Amino acid sequence: MTNTTNDNSVLTIESNSIEYVSPEHRHGKPVDLFTLWFCTNVAPLAVISGATSVLIFHLDLVSAILAIAAGQFFGAIFHALTSAQGPLVGVPQMIQSRAQFGRYGSLLVVGFTTLIYLGFFVSNIILAGKTLHAAAPPVPIPLATVLGAVFATLVGVIGYNFIHRFNKIGAWFMGGALVIGMILMVPSLNASVLQQGHFNLSGWFAMFGLCAVWQISFAPYTSDYSRYLPESTGFAKTFAFTYFGTSLGTIFAFVFGVIAVSTGHATDAMQAIRTQTGMFGYVLIFLFLVNIIGHNGMNLYGGVLSCITAAQTFRPSWTPGRNVRIGVSAILLVACTATALWASSNFIAIFLTAIFAMRIVLAPWIAINLVDFYLVNKRHYLVSEIVSSTGGMYGAFNVKALALYVFGIVIQVPFMEESFFHGPWASLLGGADISWMVGLVATALAYYLLAQNGGSRSPRRSTASATASE
Repeated sequence: MTNTTNDNSVLTIESNSIEYVSPEHRHGKPVDLFTLWFCTNVAPLAVISGATSVLIFHLDLVSAILAIAAGQFFGAIFHALTSAQGPLVGVPQMIQSRAQFGRYGSLLVVGFTTLIYLGFFVSNIILAGKTLHAAAPPVPIPLATVLGAVFATLVGVIGYNFIHRFNKIGAWFMGGALVIGMILMVPSLNASVLQQGHFNLSGWFAMFGLCAVWQISFAPYTSDYSRYLPESTGFAKTFAFTYFGTSLGTIFAFVFGVIAVSTGHATDAMQAIRTQTGMFGYVLIFLFLVNIIGHNGMNLYGGVLSCITAAQTFRPSWTPGRNVRIGVSAILLVACTATALWASSNFIAIFLTAIFAMRIVLAPWIAINLVDFYLVNKRHYLVSEIVSSTGGMYGAFNVKALALYVFGIVIQVPFMEESFFHGPWASLLGGADISWMVGLVATALAYYLLAQNGGSRSPRRSTASATASE
């Protein structure tokens, strides 16, 4: 166990990485999760994504807002359910995946989630560079991109406590700024704006899916930010504060983007905001820049923990600490910044393709994770067995879970409707892509039925405190 005695200081670099957080080192309050996820999601990427409901899916204002709210509230259920695992288990989400897939089997999921983290990190590096350049035109975009990446890396390196404090303060600034911005734009809402676009099922469900996957995409690292909470925090408070923080913050940002492009009659959400809010637009740009950096620090933090998890899988006796996190962060900084500089010219297209593609690998994972933790193992894992050098009772490979994961991906293929592939059953709902829903439901049912027939590795029941201290 890494020594975390002095880690409670906000500016102290976190000494822990992927180790179990013992009861004496637990701290914080569940309300911290509200500000964390609210602030994280009140961000430019969310604003731009919300604008796609009008610009790409051609929905009218009311239909767009309903699709956004429905998708975010639905997806936030999965986000909050994974967050609630943190205080009960006390380890990062990807370490916990060993209980479902086996010590080595979990590497498949760890690999996918690492790509997701780093994909978002690259996307936000690009956005930070463009935002910094917009705020200070003399700073060229390549230099602005590098600066945004470096500052985000510093946030990720300092770690857990700084990330929470950053977002606790930022939630008030970002929330207040968007309220003011909304007040400035609302007078431009008139009958002609409300008549723009139209309801169409495929566009509505596509927006619903984008919003749901937006929330689900956080699930592989939500418990990373709740694992330090005291075990006594329990399920209900952790779930509620995460759920309302992440859903309300994201809805606010998405709708902000919808109103900006609708009232500004623009094809660029950020440009529309600057036009519609006048001088206050410069304040928004600055706050958005700071928010991007903080948000991206979380992407790096999760990516680093995933990389360390993968490496530690092959060296069970290794206890990676502060220096390892710093080193891996530096390597990812260089690699991701180089990628961002190469990809920036086609940022929006790359991002939208990536977030839709995520559904195929996230849906079966979230189904297996939640069914196994909540229904099969009744919210208890034997942590000592998870970190065992042999995989303990959870084994090296859980072949059945891995097979069901692959099944969950394959079953989606006939229903897929993507720019690069059209499945034979993709038009069942007028062209709306329902593949991720099929994968989610089919995998959950199959896994639960398998577990009921003796196909799970459910441990003998014991109290969480006893199992965690073994």
